[in-house]
Amino acid sequence: MKPFDWHGDTISRVTAITKSYRNTQNVRRFFTRECGNAFRFDRPFMAWLKDGSEKTMGDAVDEWLRRQAQKRKA
Repeated sequence: MKPFDWHGDTISRVTAITKSYRNTQNVRRFFTRECGNAFRFDRPFMAWLKDGSEKTMGDAVDEWLRRQAQKRKA
């Protein structure tokens, strides 16, 4: 199986986050489309993305949105 190309392959909510994950323009476009124009990477979110646990891009979108809602409550 060929490795996922984070630069050019189509990303969807079911795309698995692999060890080869990279923050590419393609990834940024996906997150902006799913989370809105306010999307930004931050260190805690990046650490969560790369912590080695199994997750999908949909999980990542949900986590980013959860973190933003939590910030608004504080």
